[in-house]
Amino acid sequence: MLCTCSPRGMVRFVVLWSVLQCCWAQVLYTRPEQIHLALGGSSSELVLTWSTFNATDSVVEYGTTSLNLRATGGSSLFVDGGSLHRPQYIHRVSLTGLQAGQRYMYHVGSAVAWSDLFFFTALRSDASWSPRVALFGDMGNENAQSLPRLQSEAQQGMYDAVLHVGDFAYDMNTDDGLVGDEFMRQIEAVAAYVPYMTCVGNHENAYNFSHYKARFSMPGDDGANMFYSFDLGPVHFVGIATEFYFYLQYGLFQVLHQYEWLQRDLEMANQNRAERPWIVTFGHRPMYCSDDDGDDCTHSESIVSVPGPVWMCLQTRVGIPYLHLFGLEKLFYDHGVDLELWAHEHSYERFWPVYNEETRNGSTASPYTNPRGPVHIVTGSAGCREGRASFRNESLPFSAFRSNEYGYTRINIFNSSHLYLEQVSDDQGGKVIDHMWIVKDTHGAYP
Repeated sequence: MLCTCSPRGMVRFVVLWSVLQCCWAQVLYTRPEQIHLALGGSSSELVLTWSTFNATDSVVEYGTTSLNLRATGGSSLFVDGGSLHRPQYIHRVSLTGLQAGQRYMYHVGSAVAWSDLFFFTALRSDASWSPRVALFGDMGNENAQSLPRLQSEAQQGMYDAVLHVGDFAYDMNTDDGLVGDEFMRQIEAVAAYVPYMTCVGNHENAYNFSHYKARFSMPGDDGANMFYSFDLGPVHFVGIATEFYFYLQYGLFQVLHQYEWLQRDLEMANQNRAERPWIVTFGHRPMYCSDDDGDDCTHSESIVSVPGPVWMCLQTRVGIPYLHLFGLEKLFYDHGVDLELWAHEHSYERFWPVYNEETRNGSTASPYTNPRGPVHIVTGSAGCREGRASFRNESLPFSAFRSNEYGYTRINIFNSSHLYLEQVSDDQGGKVIDHMWIVKDTHGAYP
């Protein structure tokens, strides 16, 4: 059929059609996603972080019985370093003045779109309570076997915080950041309910760790999420970036900056031990491990210029290769760090108290009662596409227990003298396969 409209009518039709096409082609992504909590400047302050793919306001509506409270923040544009340069807006809002022990409901977003409704329980800021923490490392988008159990336990209120000790998504930058986006959606079922505290791993190294730095909101302003500390009950937690020692192409200054910050932070923590007696560190690559995976545990001694057994991650222990500057083992020992938490190896391993390759048990009968050195735990078996690790046949003289079953670790700091730790096997339906008590009459420098 021929068009019988006038030339002027045809022009109007073409213009209208063009306008409609533009409107139809524009898809807005304003609904918040990837929502996660973190502790702020104190345990009574929380920071909410989320993403949208179009610019919107940054608002949290919250309350105990209704959404009668409101907090606002801001957003920053993050552009993935891949070939597509995919952008997203990452929003941050701080909630202050929270009432300890009170359960709040909340949603995040703006006038154009709101998230689903979530909830959290505000934490106490004093030291006289017993925090419960879940911790693990090396959880991916694929084969995140421990995640469903962690989701259920977090929403049941079993934990006051979660520590993810490096290696996320495998990898957050993969497929122009799409894998990172999906992983952040996956952990929302945990991280939107309890503070999700993190440290960086080797799988975050792309573009100078840009995805990790942009996506998380850890407390403090010294390390751009890379190193920081926070107090929780009677514990001073210290998160570090072991990867500074392995990616020196990003600059030597970052190693020095972290080391000097650690010295100051640990000195202040020791001055405050009457109130917060426990010092617990967490970082990705362990100082000691006995896996047989061709990675740090099996490197020959030629990796650095000093002799050393093959089970040591020497950069973390003694510092920068060849120069042996800014090593962490002596620093932590000198400041009386009680417990050191690691991941990277896709297994669980508990060590006797150890320093400089020497077992330093409190006694033969009670090795973890008044130990004479820090206790090391490796917990990197949450599940990822790389599978589980195997162990060397030879057992280390200071290795107490090891398992390559998928799972995660729980810690309960009961009081100033007693800390309980257990390992959960997801392979065995949540069975506790290892546990220990650290008992200390006093905290501080080791004898």
